Amino acid sequence: MSYDALRQTMIDTQIRTWEVLDPKVLQAVASTRREIFVPTPLRHLAFADFCIPLGHGEVMWTPKMEARVLQELDLNSGDRVLEIGTGSGYFAALLARLAGVVHSVEDREELLRPVEGRLHSEGISGVHLHLGDGSQGWAANAPYDAICITGSLPQLPAVFAEQLSPGGRLIAIIGSGAIMEVLRLQKDERGVLRRESLFETQVPPLRHHLPGPGFQF
Repeated sequence: MSYDALRQTMIDTQIRTWEVLDPKVLQAVASTRREIFVPTPLRHLAFADFCIPLGHGEVMWTPKMEARVLQELDLNSGDRVLEIGTGSGYFAALLARLAGVVHSVEDREELLRPVEGRLHSEGISGVHLHLGDGSQGWAANAPYDAICITGSLPQLPAVFAEQLSPGGRLIAIIGSGAIMEVLRLQKDERGVLRRESLFETQVPPLRHHLPGPGFQF
């Protein structure tokens, strides 16, 4: 079976069944070759309902989680997006399909190094890759219309809310045990965040997270 056929099967059997029905999101997934972002020895697992290890304790999210979070970010073509944790670069590619500019921060050079080539092979521009610690956001290019933190946190640092534009959306994974909560937060014009619980999951923690004041809902 071809990669294109496997990709379509992934969309039909995993992604659509997870309430991901936005045509723009489905088209972004269909037009992005997930297999080239997967480590070569694991390429046969590129479309499996499985968190693919990237090394150093990092993973790619499952395809259904990637698509669901992309849908929940509700991106528009002019949006400025911050991604904390570039990983393989695949989710940054999906973000760039729907947004205007994506700033993606990764603190492991060995993970970040091949991402530019992968994005280029997909014809994707508008992604700015940054090597550094994103555990307190990325103030240099703030504010952002959407923020996605791909590693889990015990609590959400208040600084992320400060870097979000009015009307902006933020996805964070909160928790430190076997069950973590994926939260969607939207900032209104007064700076107040509205909190919505989406689903439960478990992903590796974000590195370098420093104890400090969290956002109070």
